[in-house]
Amino acid sequence: MSTSRICHVEIDNTHLASPTPEIEQERKVAIFDLLEDNSFAMPLRHDDEPIPEGPYKLLLAIRDRRLVFDISTEDDGKVGEFHLSLGPFRQVVKDYFQICESYFSAVKTMPPSQIEAIDMARRGIHNEGARVLQERLEGKAEVDLDTARRLFTLICVLHFGG
Repeated sequence: MSTSRICHVEIDNTHLASPTPEIEQERKVAIFDLLEDNSFAMPLRHDDEPIPEGPYKLLLAIRDRRLVFDISTEDDGKVGEFHLSLGPFRQVVKDYFQICESYFSAVKTMPPSQIEAIDMARRGIHNEGARVLQERLEGKAEVDLDTARRLFTLICVLHFGG
């Protein structure tokens, strides 16, 4: 198994509002899918000192209105921590929540063709959020699109409470 991966994910939900059942389900599915298949590589540090090899544990949190990635090795050795501004995520997260609400409502009342159209829009916004995350992680961590999508879902869960 690759060492360039995440083996454990924890969400620091200290001081966050309780998620809705739908949000909680999205979180569980995203974590399960992320741990099943992901690609997460750390570049060299600025002083060219090598980063400890993975697999990595990831703690995601919002602190001081910033998204925090706290990374350690499988045996709890500290690898590093980086903070990302939430600003670039605000609009895409807002759009994603709005389309998810539409989707959850549509599933209850609309015909399959309309549900499919809303789901396609939801996937498009989700992909946009993943691309924003990949851009923000540049130079800090390398993730593939599927990993970025799953991490974006977790960021949405944090944003919901933050």
